[in-house]
Amino acid sequence: MNTIMNYIDQGGVIMYILLALNILGFSVMIYKFFRILFAKSKLNKLSNQIANKVASNNTSLSLQLAKDEISSSMLSLESGLGIVKSIASIAPLLGLLGTVIGVLISFESISKAGMDDPAVFAGGISLALVTTVAGLIVAIPHYIGYNFLIGMLDRFEARLIKDTGASL
Repeated sequence: MNTIMNYIDQGGVIMYILLALNILGFSVMIYKFFRILFAKSKLNKLSNQIANKVASNNTSLSLQLAKDEISSSMLSLESGLGIVKSIASIAPLLGLLGTVIGVLISFESISKAGMDDPAVFAGGISLALVTTVAGLIVAIPHYIGYNFLIGMLDRFEARLIKDTGASL
């Protein structure tokens, strides 16, 4: 029975890169999730601050100020999510790279030893399959997490705009 570490060792350097990206991506997603929850808990305070600025001077300049403040708040909350999106995009490509490397290793083994012993090229095929699976295992949750967090931010922004009366 293979353990996770055996699979990582089979996949070689590509697997270590995918593992590092996975840890980085999940760290960013967890941090952003709690940061958005914290911002939601302070939503009333933030919307009151922005609404007071708009109410104190009901000109187009104050409305623009409210829009700028909302944009600034959203930009701060969105920062870092590009990393998660990039990991979701890059992980399958790294898996594919591992596949190509594995197939290349298999063909090199076949050219050196011939087709008499299938075990000669099994290592390359194993590398190819393991990295492909790992790339998808890393990419899918990051894609889902990114979309979930963007949805949270969209709802947060819509509520902030509604509460402040700063229709964009």
